Amino acid sequence: MIKILVVDDETDVEDLFRQRFRKEVRDNDFHFNFANSAEQALTFLSTLNPFDIVLILSDINMPGMSGLQLLQIVKEKYPLLKVMMVTAYGDVTNLETAQKAGADDFVTKPVDFPSLKERIKSLTV
Repeated sequence: MIKILVVDDETDVEDLFRQRFRKEVRDNDFHFNFANSAEQALTFLSTLNPFDIVLILSDINMPGMSGLQLLQIVKEKYPLLKVMMVTAYGDVTNLETAQKAGADDFVTKPVDFPSLKERIKSLTV
């Protein structure tokens, strides 16, 4: 089972992921947790045992702490965690910053869910 923490300030993201990954969740291939902010994600991570989460899928642009700031902290505190960043199409500056900070992969909006499923699997094997 691939355990993922999705971090996004948009409230409809949770419903969208639950809908698009319904079969995979039902088959115990994927398990999702959700955080509405980078701060909430860090609080959640601090309560976990190692390997309770293997991948963070984080939006870059969020109020308060950005996804890029979250990425830097996660890579310092939890270096084994994989982090996939979600960015707006053509957002080259944030993409380059995320690469330098150690992001493991990138997804552009709008998200291509069939492709995302394959990229998650290849990243977490």
